[in-house]
Parts: sequence; C-alpha cells; structure tokens
Amino acid sequence: MGDKKMIWANLIHLGFNMWVDWENPNTEGIEHICAKPYLRFDTDLWNEIVDKMKSAGMNMVVLDLGEGVKYESHPELAVEGSWSVGELKSELARLKSLGIEAIPKLNFSTTHDVWMGPYARMVSSDAYYKVCADLIAETIDIFDKPRFYHLGMDEETNEHQRWQEYAVIRHGDFWWRDLKFYFEQVEKNGSRPWIWSDYIWHHAQTFMDKMPKSVLQSNWYYGESFDPAKQKVVQAYLDIDKAGFDQVPTGSNWSNDVNFKGTVGFCKKSLAPERLKGFLMAPWFFTLSEWQEKNLQAIAQVGEMVKGA
Repeated sequence: MGDKKMIWANLIHLGFNMWVDWENPNTEGIEHICAKPYLRFDTDLWNEIVDKMKSAGMNMVVLDLGEGVKYESHPELAVEGSWSVGELKSELARLKSLGIEAIPKLNFSTTHDVWMGPYARMVSSDAYYKVCADLIAETIDIFDKPRFYHLGMDEETNEHQRWQEYAVIRHGDFWWRDLKFYFEQVEKNGSRPWIWSDYIWHHAQTFMDKMPKSVLQSNWYYGESFDPAKQKVVQAYLDIDKAGFDQVPTGSNWSNDVNFKGTVGFCKKSLAPERLKGFLMAPWFFTLSEWQEKNLQAIAQVGEMVKGA
C-alpha cells in the first residue's frame, strides 16, 4: 500500500448509536447520544464539511459507519435512513475525486457497539465473531481495500458503561484474544488495523508486550497543557513512539479551541518523524445542522496547521 504524505484527517460520524443503548431520559444531560431507530445525519452539512476539508488541505476522512449503512451481509443492523451500499460507494467515489482518502471505522469496543443491535449482547460468541468478520470484509470491499481500517476499541470500562442497560467488559487475555481476531480479519482482507490507544493509560506494560507493531495507533488527548510530567495521557505519546509504533495523534475542539494546535506542536517536536504519520481531528459533534459551527471550526483549526506544515 506504500507510504503517503502527512495525514490530515477528520473523524465524521455517519452513525451515532455508539454510546447509550436505550432512550434513557436521566443520563446526566447526555440524552442526545441515546440510541435511536433512525439515522441522525444531515446530508447538506456533510457536503459542506467535505467542501471545507478540501479547501483546508485535509486529505483524509475517517468515516464512523455504525448503523449508518444497510450492510448487504447484515441488513438487520440498519435503521430508518441508513445509506444503501450504492449510496456509500457513490460518496466514496466523490471523495476520491476530491483527493480525500476515505477510511472506514467500525468500533468494536463493547462501550461503543450499540450499533451492532442484538449482536452487542452476544459478544465473543460464535454468532458474534461471524457478524464481525462479515462486516469487516464487506466494508473493506466497499472501500476498495483502504490503506487503514479503524477498529475503535476505546473506553471498554465499567465507568464508561454506567449509563447502559446492558454492560459487558472483556478483561485481560479475553480482550486481547478478541482484539487480535479483529486484527486478523482486517489484515486478511488487505488493510492495516488502526485503533484508539487509551488501553495503554491503565495497562502500559501489557500494551507494550502484546500490541503488534503493525497496528497504527491513535493516542488522544483533548486538554490544553502538554506537560508529560503532569499529564500521563501526553506521556503516552512519547511512550508509544519510543516503543516503535506508528502514530496518528488525535486532538479535538470538543472542550477548547487550542488543543489541536497544541497536539500538532507537541508531537512534531517530540515524536520521530518517520513514525508520525499525521494527525486526526475528532470533533465528536453530530453531523447535524445544530453542530454546524463546531464542525466547521474543527476544520478551520486543522487548516491553520496544514498551512504551517
């Protein structure tokens, strides 16, 4: 697949059933992320985001698919308004024509797999493994063997599932066995696995011992201070680099408007250039008109960094 120029990527959500598995009205002000039986996605805003990304010099979109596609292998996962495979392929062709590389993301963390419907309650069963294998193979085919495949795998903890009706957490080697299963499915279909790296925050030595160097890492940090002595999450960038992993550090405008600039500055100064593959902006705002301003601000912040690169 070969090396390409520095990645300047944007994480965009097609599906959004990835946090809370029921329409709970008492979830500390986060009822907007409860699962819904319909797609929450504004096509006009999507088109504007794509145009702005092109103008800003961004060259990759990581498309968080979730329930947003009517998968031919498992149409039962679709909700009202899910894109057909044909619609998705049409958008991928348009992105390619604009010079924007499209990367699929399906999050298999049990904290973020509400999009899997009934299979989210069959984790690690034979039926579950078949569905995961089917979906990975199908999406890699749809995206025409993309360079990378983002598997998510963040935040699989009790704390992060405190709002769920049904919670499940894989511990120790069980988590690693399933993780390596996903890796194998991605690799045998011709793509490179990519994951969130937060497992290292609490299991540093195990991460170093068991994580394959072939897996692209995205540590993420959304604060303002980049002092490794005070922020162990920032230190993780250094530890991952020292261990020899390729990285795409991830920043956000979720909590402030200076993080992405700080992420780029710190990582360009601190990480080996041959392992620093680029940067990912993760706004974490819905692709809906009420979040238009925040989505466009995220792109503008990346654009400033692209100009200075």
